[in-house]
This record gives sequence, structure tokens and C-alpha cells, in this order.
Amino acid sequence: MDEYTSGCFSLWLRSRRFNQAQPYLQGRILDYGCGVGALAGFCRPNVYVGMDRDEVLIDMARKNHPGYCFVMDVPETERFDTIVSLAVLEHVEHPASLLKKFKEMLNPMGHIILTVPHPRFEWIHKTGSKMGLFSQYAGQDHKQRIDYNHMQNLAKATGLAIVKYSRFLFGANQLFILTKP
Repeated sequence: MDEYTSGCFSLWLRSRRFNQAQPYLQGRILDYGCGVGALAGFCRPNVYVGMDRDEVLIDMARKNHPGYCFVMDVPETERFDTIVSLAVLEHVEHPASLLKKFKEMLNPMGHIILTVPHPRFEWIHKTGSKMGLFSQYAGQDHKQRIDYNHMQNLAKATGLAIVKYSRFLFGANQLFILTKP
């Protein structure tokens, strides 16, 4: 188990995010911030690329999912039909830069799948992290509080459009599907 799934409910929360993303997994898929590669189980090996900057997590992903591609960086020339980044954007200092990078890697008619916690529930996340219910690291590392309006501004600034938005886990988490207009 890695530090991001160390809380009592972390694996359950991750599975809920996967359930939200699964209907949109199409074509060639980049799993940005893949961690130990758990989303790979929802994809065929020949269309999946998992990317994470943590070498230990990438090594675990490779051991857990032989036959799948896991990398620490993605060449700028790579293109994908679906880019998935679940519970990552809130940890990024400059989310617009990351969204711009995603847009450049996206094939025409492709889409970006994002999940982020809703800002109104940040206190639950922080309290649950301190109590060991959720990952302690993840709760301490949030750099952004992203709601619909913030995401709309990020999308507009990077030349993307929100085509689907929903909340799940009693409204505590958000799903965004973005595309090039």
C-alpha cells in the first residue's frame, strides 16, 4: 500500500473515482498521476499508458500490472484519446499549465477526465486525514480548491470546454469532462 492509499477509506474512495471515470475510458488512454497503476485494470494493455513522477510507485505499478506501460514522463509528441487525472489537479501548484499540457497531448475529439474534491468538504478531508480515515499525505498536500467556477475559468484560459460535470460521494467530489471546443 502506498502513502496515498494509507487511510482506512482511501482504497474505497479511489474505487468510487474509478467508477466515475470508467464510462469515459475510450481509445488510447493516458493515466496521469497513475500511482500504483490501479486504473490499468479497467483498460486493455495495448491502449494504456500510466504516468507518475514517483519512481517507487511506477516500480510497484510495473510489478502489479505486467504487460502495461508505465513511465515517469511522456514525450511531447505522444497523443491520446482520453487523458485521465483522478485526484491530482488539487495537488498541482499551477493547474492551468497542466491543463494546457493535456490539451496539447489530446487527439481531436478526445477528452480529459478529472476528479477533484469539492472545496466545501475540505474540512472533512483534513479532519479525516488527521484521524487516519483518508491518506494523511493527500490531505496535507492540497494546493488548489477547485469548484465549478474555478474549473470553468481554468478551462477557458487553456482553450478547453467543460462538457460534463457531476458531483459524487454525497457531493464531496466532482467529476469534470473537458474537451477541445
